[in-house]
Amino acid sequence: MRMILLVLAGLVGLVAFLGLSTLGASESGEVVVVRTADAEGNDYETRLWVADYDGDAWIRAGDPASAWLANIARQPAIEVTRDGQTRSYTAVPTREATPAINDLLREKYGLADRWIDLLLGRDDAVAVRLVPR
Repeated sequence: MRMILLVLAGLVGLVAFLGLSTLGASESGEVVVVRTADAEGNDYETRLWVADYDGDAWIRAGDPASAWLANIARQPAIEVTRDGQTRSYTAVPTREATPAINDLLREKYGLADRWIDLLLGRDDAVAVRLVPR
């Protein structure tokens, strides 16, 4: 019985470590707040990494089923808070830019991006261009 408890405690510790490591990684570096509206019109905030590419800011949905990505499919007018300033954008999902944005985010966020990629993958990621309104 003692051995089972030790194994369970070890598993709980491992899960906690992975969760906290992932949270810490996702909050490292520059993080913007993206404000979308859900299907009922309620504000929905998401914290994301950002990269600048070809004159525009870009964000990425690691999962194409992300709630915020579904929100912009319904209503692409969003607000983004970056460096303490909130601005309005039109969010434009651009799958063909995803490899370039993945590379930029990997370069900018380094080990944190690699850690999240290791755990979650980027095969289905979707780059989103932020066009100022």
